[in-house]
Amino acid sequence: MENPAHRRVIAAIRAIPSGQVAGYGEVARRAGLPGRARMVARLLADNDDPGLPWHRVVRADGRIAFPAGSDLYLEQCRRLRAEDVQVEAGRVRGMRPSPSLDEHLWGDPG
Repeated sequence: MENPAHRRVIAAIRAIPSGQVAGYGEVARRAGLPGRARMVARLLADNDDPGLPWHRVVRADGRIAFPAGSDLYLEQCRRLRAEDVQVEAGRVRGMRPSPSLDEHLWGDPG
């Protein structure tokens, strides 16, 4: 059953723009649930919404979490490349942290 935390995570995943990725922990943080990366992973594992851009969620170091060569690994690589995301050897290249909500609203503090 879906709860408010799950709805916030789903909204955070939907908010990842095409051509960008976010780590599981980053998604949790954006959903207001810092430290709940495993909850994000479990929610995605149980996802049955074909419209959810699950492929934009990767490990914090940019690696795809599925076993190399598995169907889901290959599908995630395909979907990311279709959005012009550079994926090499199962890792997103050039991955940098997405801006926080404050940075998005107020600009880069640096």
